[in-house]
Amino acid sequence: MAPTPIDVNADAGESFGRWPLGDEVSLFAFVSSTNIACGHHAGDPATMRAAVGAARDAGVAVGAHPGYDDKVGFGRRAIAMSIAETVDSVVYQVGALAAIAASEGVRLRHVKPHGALMGAVCRDRELAVALAAGLFSAGFELPLMIAPTAALTAVRTAGHPVIPENAIDLDFDDDGINVIEPRPAAKDPERVAETAVTVARGRAVTVSGRSIAMSVRSVCVHGDRPNAVPIAAAVNRSLTAAGFDVRPAEPWV
Repeated sequence: MAPTPIDVNADAGESFGRWPLGDEVSLFAFVSSTNIACGHHAGDPATMRAAVGAARDAGVAVGAHPGYDDKVGFGRRAIAMSIAETVDSVVYQVGALAAIAASEGVRLRHVKPHGALMGAVCRDRELAVALAAGLFSAGFELPLMIAPTAALTAVRTAGHPVIPENAIDLDFDDDGINVIEPRPAAKDPERVAETAVTVARGRAVTVSGRSIAMSVRSVCVHGDRPNAVPIAAAVNRSLTAAGFDVRPAEPWV
């Protein structure tokens, strides 16, 4: 039997100017796709270009990681914005990264909202559909990478591609949405790897102790966690040992 495919994605490009964050070159050895910050919650043009180049050289698929314009809060604080304002902001950010990626010979593969924006999209079907439609009308026929929620189903029903995913180094609420950590701390790589295998097999345990369905094609490791590289290595190793083939996710259409 052929191994079951699973994508391991990691957030990257989140340095800013002279302030570095994360070890992307080492991280890219253990993941199959990356979500690169687009300058609002983190990142800047030079950082974006460096991250795209590093991902290309490592053979890692590149996606955009737009967030709220909140560098102080690292995009992990909700900002009151209309749906139209949110769509414009995301299209703006994806357009910037797409241009830099194109100049490096790289084509974007997906769009994954960051932090508080991810939570907003996953909880608001109207916003999720508008976001997918706005990207499409701007010429970005890219799948939205979000948690397997009613919002993801609505996007797919509207005729847009999706990639169901969730972070396995964060807790899950009873709706299957990640609980955001304002300041990521180091975590036990082996425990995160166990969660990765459980989620890849279609289940997750919530903060209340419930076991819920979690049908994903990608699992995420956060690149800004202090021990992100050992975590990614353990996740990759455990998924492979469990019979999964770590590779970029194909969109669900």
